[in-house]
Amino acid sequence: MFKRLPILCAALLALAACSHDNNSAATPAPTPAAATSAATPLTKAPPAAPTTTAAPAAAASAPAAASTTASTDASPSNGPALPAFVDNGKWVEGKDYTVIEPAQPKLTGTDKIEVIEAFSYGCPACNAYHPTMNEMVKELPSNVVVAFLPASFMPQENWVTLQRAYITAQALGVAEKGNDAMYDAVWNTRELSSENSNGSGLKPKDALPTIDDIAKVYAKVGVDPKEFAAVANSFAINTKMKRADDLMKDYGVQGTPTLIIDGKYRVEPLKFKDLSQSIELVKWLASKEAAGK
Repeated sequence: MFKRLPILCAALLALAACSHDNNSAATPAPTPAAATSAATPLTKAPPAAPTTTAAPAAAASAPAAASTTASTDASPSNGPALPAFVDNGKWVEGKDYTVIEPAQPKLTGTDKIEVIEAFSYGCPACNAYHPTMNEMVKELPSNVVVAFLPASFMPQENWVTLQRAYITAQALGVAEKGNDAMYDAVWNTRELSSENSNGSGLKPKDALPTIDDIAKVYAKVGVDPKEFAAVANSFAINTKMKRADDLMKDYGVQGTPTLIIDGKYRVEPLKFKDLSQSIELVKWLASKEAAGK
């Protein structure tokens, strides 16, 4: 369990950092139209590196979909080819991006260039960045794969359950299809919100949305809620959650959203006033990687 320490969240309406403890609610995010207008602070992990949150004990064997290697729902796009790498001095190591040393394994194991977003559906800053991330997927070329790594380091805001849900959706092949619906359920309809409906703070642990509640959202994209719940509580999903937590540490992720390029570069996209600059930087780093620089 994490100590009861203040943590930063994204004050997306005021565009300034806010702090709250485990009994207060995260600041709601604006609609996507407002989300791309200015820089927004990251939702920060606690001061210590994210640690693995214990998953529930493994349930009885789930359907076969959970026992195989889960799909990452990695998404190549149909955008134009990456530009030739040119180091014109615009992007500065240590300022605009960080080199991960030593380089870490890719999430997907692809032989293509990989771009990961470390995120949580419960993160207001990730909700703000979501439209830009969708645009990035469209703009990157087919030799670049986009994948998603769900965080669990704020259990008081139900991130562990949301992580379990995303990895379950991967195993069932519907994570990409359900992506928009999950953000909508947390931040617009609020059916999966961790906040009290009267805005008085966070719900108690026993009142947070459950896997069964989340299964109803994935039912909208064609998943049987009983199958979803069975897969979610399988040993295979517990194992993948542990791997996600380990990769989060290995990549040095301290807040969300964070972008990881080929296991070698880390970008905090909301440091840019114009969020489209994060797409430009990712393309440049992908070009750098493709050129072997």
